[in-house]
Amino acid sequence: MSRPPNRGPSRSGPSNRGPSRGGPPNRGPSRGGPPRYAAPPPRPPEPEETGKQKEEAIELEGTIAAVLAGTMFRVKLRNGHEVLAHISGKMRKKFIRLVIGDAVKIEMSPYDMDKARIVYRIG
Repeated sequence: MSRPPNRGPSRSGPSNRGPSRGGPPNRGPSRGGPPRYAAPPPRPPEPEETGKQKEEAIELEGTIAAVLAGTMFRVKLRNGHEVLAHISGKMRKKFIRLVIGDAVKIEMSPYDMDKARIVYRIG
């Protein structure tokens, strides 16, 4: 049997790149200098005290008054107010169970005093 005539490079055969030198593939001429993708320059430090600060969460303690759907709870605070609260992500992750009567620590935003996040079960 005779071989068919050569009609260009085959997919399975050697490529037409010339003799192999056994090194890494050719990535272009070496230019020297910094790497191609250099890290961005460091940011200047931010000023300590600015006019706008992030508002801190208000921490309070209360007891679970009612268990609602969707991991929501009605929490009665020590000052008599009741707020709607949900479990924080870490408590969900650790499967912390809450029942009526449990003492909890909550965080409230100063912007919405009717909603809170339960961050710790005290007892």
